[in-house]
Amino acid sequence: MKILGIETSCDETAAAVVENATVVRSSVVASQIADHHPYGGVVPELASRKHLEAITPVVAAALQQAGIAATGLDAIAVTRGPGLVGALLVGFSFAKAMAVSLNLPWIGINHLEGHIQALFLSETAPSFPFIVLLASGGHTSIYKACSPIEMIPMGRTLDDAAGEAFDKVAKLLGLGYPGGAVIEKTARNGNPKSIPFPRTYLDKTRFDFSFSGLKTAVRRYVQTHGTSSVEDIVASFQEAACEVMVQKLVQAAVSEKASRIAIVGGVAANSRLRQMAKSEAEKHGLDLFIPEIAYCGDNAAMIASAGFHRLMNGERSSVEDDVFSR
Repeated sequence: MKILGIETSCDETAAAVVENATVVRSSVVASQIADHHPYGGVVPELASRKHLEAITPVVAAALQQAGIAATGLDAIAVTRGPGLVGALLVGFSFAKAMAVSLNLPWIGINHLEGHIQALFLSETAPSFPFIVLLASGGHTSIYKACSPIEMIPMGRTLDDAAGEAFDKVAKLLGLGYPGGAVIEKTARNGNPKSIPFPRTYLDKTRFDFSFSGLKTAVRRYVQTHGTSSVEDIVASFQEAACEVMVQKLVQAAVSEKASRIAIVGGVAANSRLRQMAKSEAEKHGLDLFIPEIAYCGDNAAMIASAGFHRLMNGERSSVEDDVFSR
């Protein structure tokens, strides 16, 4: 089954053709980083307008790259939420109209489910069940993945998501946007043990997260000490954030007696998080799975892959369906 995936939940306009959930025939992503960079973050109205400009050429490029005509598709999968409503509406409306015009089945996909499905676009993928940390700009959660369509929530962030904290700290230090990439790069020249920023574990028997206290600790440090040691500040911040995420993930796996763990989402591209997770996984005898860098951030291949399983489960979307922000 050849499925066209469409993703417009935030600031990337993406389209991909995926065959039978795992074979990526094409994947095209148009980034808006340059457009939002002057503002230090994503401007929702600007994101929507850029999606409108990009959606048609991006879908056309994905079809061309896959060597397939629109009439050769078997179905369409599109992100339904969560995300920015205006941005979501662009992709969702486009997919709905395209599916109706071609008389194709189509399905709206939860963006977070798509991130988890990204694990199966790599050569080595976990078998079910496994425990997965989803860390991105808008979400930090832990799930027990029981099947491609059954994800049991185990914990979530109670305030800022990890990626959001990275962006806010980068903005505080005047490092630019997006925060995740610039903090990782800057941290390479810093000492991660130089500043004892707090590790907020909350209840260690549960798997919820809180990053607002860490973000506030960085702000207070800067107010007191300035930014002369910016490399040490970001390295210490990154170390604290990654340590909490990895420890919670491992604790969740131990509590469920699981032997496999995974990390997905944009923050999964962070090299320090990957290193720390690998070390802890080996220490606890766990198998670790992380998608290729290309599939950590928002992309449409993961949406098409998730759509395959929903469609095979007999699910379909209708023209009355709408997007959701949360």
